[in-house]
Amino acid sequence: MLENKKVAILGDRDGVPGQAVEEMVKTIAGAEVVFSTTECFV
Repeated sequence: MLENKKVAILGDRDGVPGQAVEEMVKTIAGAEVVFSTTECFV
């Protein structure tokens, strides 16, 4: 589904952080992380 796509990641400080999602996306052939952040949604 994410092959050869550009990906923007919004992680949650109390849930799944952006860095964790970014590491998963890096394993997908051709997927490119163009933005990754972890925010605190209160």
